[in-house]
Amino acid sequence: MERLLARYAAVRKHTLALAEPLSDEDCGAQSMPDASPIKWHLAHTTWFFETFILERMERDFAPFHPAFRILFNSYYNGIGEKHPRAQRGLLTRPAMAQVRAYRADVDARIARLIASAPSAELDMLLTLGMQHEQQHQELMLTDVKHLLAQSLLRPAYMEIPLPAAAPAAPLAWIAFDGGLTEIGHNGDGFSFDNELPRHKQYVAPFALASRLVTNGEYLDFINAGGYFNAALWLAEGWDWARTQNLKAPIYWFQDETGAWQEFTLHGPQPLDLNRPVTHISLFEADAYAHWAGARLPTEFEWEYAGTLAPLETGSLHPSGAGAGAGLQQMFGHCWQWTSSSYAAYPGFAAAEGALGEYNGKFMLNQYVLRGSSSATPEGHARASYRNFFPAGARWQFTGIRLARR
Repeated sequence: MERLLARYAAVRKHTLALAEPLSDEDCGAQSMPDASPIKWHLAHTTWFFETFILERMERDFAPFHPAFRILFNSYYNGIGEKHPRAQRGLLTRPAMAQVRAYRADVDARIARLIASAPSAELDMLLTLGMQHEQQHQELMLTDVKHLLAQSLLRPAYMEIPLPAAAPAAPLAWIAFDGGLTEIGHNGDGFSFDNELPRHKQYVAPFALASRLVTNGEYLDFINAGGYFNAALWLAEGWDWARTQNLKAPIYWFQDETGAWQEFTLHGPQPLDLNRPVTHISLFEADAYAHWAGARLPTEFEWEYAGTLAPLETGSLHPSGAGAGAGLQQMFGHCWQWTSSSYAAYPGFAAAEGALGEYNGKFMLNQYVLRGSSSATPEGHARASYRNFFPAGARWQFTGIRLARR
């Protein structure tokens, strides 16, 4: 149990470290309904441990604050009422100091529970809670990036230089034979329920691009009029792009000289043509793929190839592929859109109770992304991981991997 407590403490410490560069004002603001304030993330991840572990297992349980049960419930209808998601930024109270006190209180009680009442169920729930918190660690970075980008000051989250990437090798095609294969988590270590059950899936022969699409390649698409060519776009995507008058990825802008810049967690940077294009919607990724004479991979093709790729961990912004050969940038750079709708695997069964709401109820009107991003915490990625977003989502670290027959 000492190892379990050490893992728990490390995850919780890392979450606080992500908030350290921010002011209390930064932590309380919400830039859009789909993002959450940093303060809310800090409290909600604590609420998860309090609600699903302490409330079940602690003798003489009493909540840190009764109102927190509603304020920091995200989407668990089985738990009860929820504060409206779009109004999380209106919560000036509790203050950050009280949220930190909430975290410290729950952490101390979890430590006592681990020491006094170890069990397989506790181990399982703590592991799920830690994986849940790691998901929020990535969301904290994507949400704060969107927040900081709203200011004309364009402040940096981290005042760390972002060096130029090495020139990218020409895109090559890596062929795979396909065939009848097994898809889903293999049972070694943790998985979310949407990665199960492991099942057989036929994959036709296919090829994947050796690396992600770069900013330079995507700029060619823009210069070729890609945002204004209806023939390249899905019908809903065309309406989506034209309604918003989109002309480029969400964090691209042109300076007074017309040169392209990109807002990053390091602040504004000259557009690096050798880094992967990121913060791309499914609509944009699909349009680019059509323009490039290719397509997006299915999630099964991606997993077939991804099981052979090394795990990488990123650092705030996607890195360039450089001159390497073979299949690159599968992990640690950008989540990669697939053409697969997010749906249950054959035989999927959600857990009983409120925890069964974790994934299954979102299996509608979403697309699957595979891999991991530069914001994904170390140890959180695996080939069977299924991320999912609506087709118009573009505030996450999402990129483009091309495929073809």
